[in-house]
Amino acid sequence: MAATAAKQQANRWPALLDAAAMHFADRGYHATTMRDVAEAAGVTPGAVYFHVPTKQALLVAVYAEGVDRIIGHLEASISYATDPSLRFRRAIKAHLESILDASAFARVIVRVLPDDVPEAAAELRGHRDRYEMRFRALITALDLPEGRSSTLLRMLLLGALNSTPVWYRPSKGGLDAIVDEFVAIFGVSPSRRGTAARRRSRR
Repeated sequence: MAATAAKQQANRWPALLDAAAMHFADRGYHATTMRDVAEAAGVTPGAVYFHVPTKQALLVAVYAEGVDRIIGHLEASISYATDPSLRFRRAIKAHLESILDASAFARVIVRVLPDDVPEAAAELRGHRDRYEMRFRALITALDLPEGRSSTLLRMLLLGALNSTPVWYRPSKGGLDAIVDEFVAIFGVSPSRRGTAARRRSRR
């Protein structure tokens, strides 16, 4: 009997994560209560506490899931590209696709910053760093002009990308036009090989 109850609780975990992500993304961390999450998931508050001891632990779990999803999408997008500039471009597009889609998980990462929740800041930064290290590697592989700071480029780029949901409206050119501008602004020139591969991918 106890084993059956535990299994039922475990099966509710994905729904609880979805509900928490939705509330954290739409209302913010501090305005969301555990009761809100429980009601949205159709369970009792006790069912939430079966999985996590505190609201901050629930936020960390949502962050971890969100980062895992973004990393998975980014890795799939760049997996077959070998040219550094093309990998960089595809990573930018993958990031935009993740934060602009309907999923609440990526929006939580953009909206709720580690400093907003001091008691969980270290864990939240750890998850953000797992993702940012991908961009660190991608930028390090670029043939940047002498004197350019790869660290500043990464910080400025991610900051600009994460502000996109504030102003983005679907347009005829789609995301490719926006990616073109980001690549141009940050002065990353595609190699001939990368340009040819990009043209082939658009056919």
